[in-house]
Amino acid sequence: MKALDAVGFVVGSLLGQPLRTALSALGVAIGVAAVVLLTSLGEGARQYIVAQFTQFGTSLLAVNPGKVKTLGVPGVLGGTTHKLTIADAEALRRIPGVEKVVPLVIGQARVESGGRGRSVFVYGVNHEASAAWQFPVAEGRFLPELDPHRRGAFAVLGPKLARELFDRQSALGRRVRIGGSSFTVVGVMEPKGQFLTFDLDDACYIPVASAMALFNLDELNEIDVLAASTEVIPGVVEDIRKVLARRHRGEEDFTVTTQTELMETFGRVIGIVTLAVTAIAAISLVVGGAGILTVMWIAVHERTGEIGLLRALGVSRGGVQGLFLAEAMLIALLGGLGGVAAALAVVAGVRALVPGVPLATPPTAIAAALAMSLLVGAASGVLPARRAALLDPVDALRAE
Repeated sequence: MKALDAVGFVVGSLLGQPLRTALSALGVAIGVAAVVLLTSLGEGARQYIVAQFTQFGTSLLAVNPGKVKTLGVPGVLGGTTHKLTIADAEALRRIPGVEKVVPLVIGQARVESGGRGRSVFVYGVNHEASAAWQFPVAEGRFLPELDPHRRGAFAVLGPKLARELFDRQSALGRRVRIGGSSFTVVGVMEPKGQFLTFDLDDACYIPVASAMALFNLDELNEIDVLAASTEVIPGVVEDIRKVLARRHRGEEDFTVTTQTELMETFGRVIGIVTLAVTAIAAISLVVGGAGILTVMWIAVHERTGEIGLLRALGVSRGGVQGLFLAEAMLIALLGGLGGVAAALAVVAGVRALVPGVPLATPPTAIAAALAMSLLVGAASGVLPARRAALLDPVDALRAE
């Protein structure tokens, strides 16, 4: 049988039973759509996490109290954790390859002015935080350069907080009260949006010593270190460990984390979750394959005479088997294409209705889904095709 005749035979068989063909392909379509959608959600989440961390640059390191490898959560589960201090932060400045060091204290307090107030996150930092975090100022300037141990009555507001307190009036030079203390607003930051669950636009920035006094703390929550380049990060990390270990009685009771490590960790977690839920969704592909197997098995029984005629016309056993196998694969491919189209339509609809939902459909996911549908079709069509090929042509024609 010529290739063109074989294609016409397969297509004609499917068009002859349109409802049966559509129902057979539906199971595969649902499975493929589920796989593509879940993969899109996982890839979107991965890209979202990467974007969140890279907005601060790729050379930023974080030093936290506590050893994550032994305690799980820094400074929370007890142990002999040594506190991180401003003096520790200043000691890191002398390390070759370090450009900026930001001691960090975070707390929540009410910021008030003129009878208006909001409870927001207050970040205690130094004058280098704006440059280290790649977080520019829109109006005025960032915190002035001070002795980090010295309190300062200066504050920089996020744009959302400034708008809530002063409407459209300039916030520069105005006084705000934070936790009962008075501060002068010297700057307003540019819009930055959210970092994970923190709204950076609805925040306040004050000198680190003032924040430690405000929250009654004698230690830092974190020390951020900006390396000169990504190439020097390994050496800087090693030097940070050596310097802080010497200051902490030889104990490495702190954790140094690079942005690359954070993104790799998040990537692994998201990858495992995506793989797990995609495997669950792929079960519907198996169900769709079972549907194709059932339909093709019945079709072989109903078309016994047709098979006998093909054999009488000289079509070999392998040719008959190939025709029925191609039919099963074509059904699965149609279902796969329909599933991909449905998934892409859902992704486009969700993006239009809820722009903030992270969805990204990688081309490899589409190719893999279509390959899976073809594989399911081939696996489902083997037994029916084998049965059709083994029919005796004389018995098949007699049945007709």
